[in-house]
Amino acid sequence: MNYLRAVLNSDQKNEKKHLQDLVKIGKKLNKNTATYEKELKKLASSNKPIQKIDKVQKIAKIKKVKPSKKKPKYKNSTYNIDNVFVKDNQIIIDFKHYLKKDYIKFIEEKRGNKYLDIFDFKGRFKDASPTILKMNGIDRIKIFQYKYRKLRIELIHRKNLKTIYIIGKKRIIIKVLDLKKSKSNVTPVKTLLNKNKVIVIDSGHGGKDSGAVGSKKRYEKNTVFTISKYLYSDLKKRGYKVYLTRNKDRFIQVKNRTVLANRKKADIFISIHANAAPKSVRKKARGIETYFLSPARSARAKRVAALENSSDMNAMNNNSQNSFLTILNQSKITSSQKLGIDVQQHLLYSARKKYKDVVDGGVREGPFWVLVGAQMPSILVEVGYITHKVEGRRLFEKSYQKILAKGIADGIDAYFAKNQ
Repeated sequence: MNYLRAVLNSDQKNEKKHLQDLVKIGKKLNKNTATYEKELKKLASSNKPIQKIDKVQKIAKIKKVKPSKKKPKYKNSTYNIDNVFVKDNQIIIDFKHYLKKDYIKFIEEKRGNKYLDIFDFKGRFKDASPTILKMNGIDRIKIFQYKYRKLRIELIHRKNLKTIYIIGKKRIIIKVLDLKKSKSNVTPVKTLLNKNKVIVIDSGHGGKDSGAVGSKKRYEKNTVFTISKYLYSDLKKRGYKVYLTRNKDRFIQVKNRTVLANRKKADIFISIHANAAPKSVRKKARGIETYFLSPARSARAKRVAALENSSDMNAMNNNSQNSFLTILNQSKITSSQKLGIDVQQHLLYSARKKYKDVVDGGVREGPFWVLVGAQMPSILVEVGYITHKVEGRRLFEKSYQKILAKGIADGIDAYFAKNQ
């Protein structure tokens, strides 16, 4: 009983004592005490004192070995300069090894009426003698092995040049700043081809007809006139014969806008406008759209056409309008569509260089009366929504107006390149 009480009370001291008594008595009585002896051994093993560790061995920290950076090697091979050449307004010197800052020395001199920019390089160039360097706008460039281990390049000009040099890992670049290229008597082939092309640009609205109105009294007639003038200048530089339907803020009836184009026997007619949206969708409506003449196929096209036609509506009903449009311009619809696709594509590409969020409104058909009388491929370009808070502001930025004009001009180039 005493043994069981000690077990239940977890009293190992008394449990051990009573087990020893049981083993002793059992042996005297010749009884099997193996079970008690086994329990006694278990108690003995569980009561072993824990050995204290006097000294704690320190574990040596493993130091991380950082990979050593390879230091540039400065070789002194016989010919350590690999190549020398001209690219645009730069002279590029390629070495076979890494460079130090003292590998180039710059000197300015004046000999008679000539200015010299002299560059000395540490090294040898195998092809120094046969190499010829030429750059448009510079009278002469000399390259020669000045000393055994010194290559010299001289820029000789009648005016003092502004030059800088850049040292790379294995390359030195000499850059000529503010270089005015000499005039060439050779006319680019592209300009010669454009000489026979006639383009008429129509600036939407004008005078008493302000067109759509954006916030802060931004008038459509003003921005489209500015874009048209930029387009006029750009196309003239490209060799086209260009005319504007209006060269100031004046009103021209819609039906009379193509009269000039027909009289000048224009190859294409482009009318430039800015779009507008009703108040219900004003916050969302944005993007560039291009239209070609055709009876409108969608509600959107009809809405836009109604806005642009409003200044000069005539008494025709819808059916007679559609019949008139179909008969008069059927032969030009396909060509106009091709022109519209090229202009829209390049206009978007150009505009997105400045603003990546410009929306593609697509190329659409529409019954625009300004295009009705045109006897040539003709399109109407909506350069953006003047009623949109952000886009409306952009349409009056000078830099963006020039970008839009360039995009239209690029589209015209593309159209003529495909349809010679």
